[in-house]
Amino acid sequence: MGIAWKYLDKKSAAADAVKDYGSMKFIIEHTDDEIKVAYEKMGGISSPQFDGVPHAHNPHAAEDRMAEGMDEISVLRERYRQAMEYMAWFGPAWEELSEDDRYVLDAFYSEDNEYGSSAADDVADYFGIERASAYRRKNRALAKLTTLLFGKP
Repeated sequence: MGIAWKYLDKKSAAADAVKDYGSMKFIIEHTDDEIKVAYEKMGGISSPQFDGVPHAHNPHAAEDRMAEGMDEISVLRERYRQAMEYMAWFGPAWEELSEDDRYVLDAFYSEDNEYGSSAADDVADYFGIERASAYRRKNRALAKLTTLLFGKP
């Protein structure tokens, strides 16, 4: 299934895609480190814990740890694959927008912003325009991104 199917309602999908951009970028940048940590957890021998609680002996503890590590690595690789697919789909459209349009969309839809935040005020201050004009600018930028991602309606 293609990445575009996740974003089927085009206008709200373009906004959702902007929201996902930061997390997908983070996944791509940090997956290698997370996989290295998972490999390190798989290989080590656990040290005894002296907490005073009796422990049951598990003769398959090393095998269980290896299986758990391989499962974790599989999940990390799949997450990375999906992030790369997302970036191949979203990245060219995002880069084709003007810097002002990217700023506006990021201000309104980034992960840090919530409903009722001061995004419109920030955009209005940045461009020296009224708040209503900031919303119109957001709508125009979102329409451009929607067209770039999904084509003409």
